Amino acid sequence: MTDSPDTAAQVVVRNPGPADIPNIRKLFSRAYAGSGVSSYSASMLRGQINKFPEGQFIAEYEGALIGFCSSFLISGEIALKPHSWNWITGGGYAGRHDPGGDYLYGMEVCVDPDFRGLRIGQRLYDERKKLVQAWALRGIIYGGRLPTLAAAMERYDSPEAYIEAIQQGREKDPVLTFQLRNDFDVIGLLPDYWNEDRQSLGYGVHLLWRNPQAPDEKEEARAKPFGGRLTDTVRVATVQYQQRRVKSFEEFIELLRYFVDVTADYRSDFCVFPELFSLQLLSMEDQELSPSEAIDALTRWTDPIKTALRDLAVRYNINIIGGSHPTKMPNGRVENICYVCLRGGEVYEQAKIHPTPNEVYWWNIEGGHEVSTINTDCGPIGVLICYDAEFPELARHLADQGANIIFVPFCTDERQSYLRVRYCCQARAVENQCYVVMSGNCGNLPNVANMDIQYAQSCILTPCDFPFARDGVAADTTPNVETVAFADLRLADLREARYSGTVQNLKDRRHDLYTLVWRE
Repeated sequence: MTDSPDTAAQVVVRNPGPADIPNIRKLFSRAYAGSGVSSYSASMLRGQINKFPEGQFIAEYEGALIGFCSSFLISGEIALKPHSWNWITGGGYAGRHDPGGDYLYGMEVCVDPDFRGLRIGQRLYDERKKLVQAWALRGIIYGGRLPTLAAAMERYDSPEAYIEAIQQGREKDPVLTFQLRNDFDVIGLLPDYWNEDRQSLGYGVHLLWRNPQAPDEKEEARAKPFGGRLTDTVRVATVQYQQRRVKSFEEFIELLRYFVDVTADYRSDFCVFPELFSLQLLSMEDQELSPSEAIDALTRWTDPIKTALRDLAVRYNINIIGGSHPTKMPNGRVENICYVCLRGGEVYEQAKIHPTPNEVYWWNIEGGHEVSTINTDCGPIGVLICYDAEFPELARHLADQGANIIFVPFCTDERQSYLRVRYCCQARAVENQCYVVMSGNCGNLPNVANMDIQYAQSCILTPCDFPFARDGVAADTTPNVETVAFADLRLADLREARYSGTVQNLKDRRHDLYTLVWRE
C-alpha cells in the first residue's frame, strides 16, 4: 500500500484492553509468518495488560489493529545481565514486572507487514520513550531480533561480525538498523535468547536506550503512580449459605436477595456464594430424583439464575461470585460453572476444570478447558471451584494473568474434605502472594442425592507476611452456621509483598529451570 498525505491523522495509538486480545493474536501471526515463532496465548496477553496496562500499546488504522508493543518495568541490575526471553519475561506473562524497576523492558513490538510504510514501529517506540520520560526511568532495555542473521551467516564468520557490519552501515537488517536509528546502543549478544526464532538463530541483540532526562542516581526516589488504576481497599463478603427446603424458585431468589442486600449495606465490593448452592432447587421436587434426573432438572434453571444474579448485581451495586451451577452445554455435556455477575451488568463464566470423582460418578459432570482472569472495577480476579484449588498450577496460571484475588466457592460434606480445600487455599495464597476467598454450604438437603450433609467454615485468606493478618486469615466463620464474614483487602499490601516482602515467591521463580505451558 502507499502512504497518503493524511494517513497520520488516521492512525491512533492507545493502551489495549482485554477486548483487543483476539486481534493482537491475529496481528502477531501475520507479523511473524514464516519465522517459527508461536503466537502469544490469550492468557499471556491478559497477564501483560493486567500487570502493567500503561506499558502496552496498540496502533490502529481506520479501526484495524496494525501494531502492538508490550513492555514492563524491571531493575537494571537484572536486565543488563545476560538472559533469555523466557526467563526475563516470566514465560511471556510479564512475570518479572517490578513496580520499583528503573528501566522499561521491551518485551514485544510487531507491525502488520502490509502497513509498514506508516512508520507504526516508530510511533510505538515514541510512546515507550514518552512513558520512560514521564516516569523518570533510566531507559529501555531489551533483546532485539535479527531476522536476517540466518541468511547472513553464509557470508560472515560469526553473529558478532554481522552485527558490527550493520553498525558500520555496510549491511542492513530491518529490525536492528531501525533500532540503531532510534539511538539504541548494542551492549552485547544474547545467545539462546529466543530459540523459536529460526531467522535470528535464537540470538537476541542486547540493546539499551538511555533516557537523556533520567534523574541523577543520587536524587531522592521518585514518586510514581503505580497501581493507581486499582482501588486501594476491596471489601469482600463471603456467605456461608445454609441449604434448606424451598417451595419455589422465587423463594430461592429471595434468600439470595437477602444476603446480597446485607452485604451491599456493608458497602462490600464482592458477595460470594458457595459451589452448587442452586441444588437447593431440587428440594422443590415431590419425590427424590435419580442423580441423572436431578441434574437434568437443575440445568433447566440456568438462564433464570443468570438473569436473577445479574439483576441483583446491578440493582445492589455489587459484584456477585455466583457459586456454581450445573449447566448443560450446547453439545450436551454438563459442566459445573460459576457465573460472575458484575455491577456494571457484565456476566462472565468460569467452569470447574477438575470435577471430583463424586461429580463424575453421580452427575456425569465434565471439566472445562480454560482458566482466565476476569477484569472488574477492583482489578483482575480469578475463580477456582472447590477441587480446582487443590491443583497448584491453576492458581499460578491466574496469578500469571494478574489475579489479585482468587475466589473459591466450595461444597464439602465432612471435615476432612473441607480441610483438603482449606489447606490448599492457604497454600495458594502463600505461593502466589494473593488473597483467597472461600465460601461454602452448611445445612442438609434430605432427598437430594449427594447433598444430604454439608460441612463448611468459610474464610478469607492472605499471604503470610508482615502486612497481613498474623495467621494469614483475614476473616473466619464458625463451622456449619449460616453467616457472613467480611474483610477489607488492601491491594497495596500485595504489591509490597510481591516486590519487597520477606519472601517473593512470584519474583523468585526459576524460569530458567521450569515453566508452565497451557494448551489453547
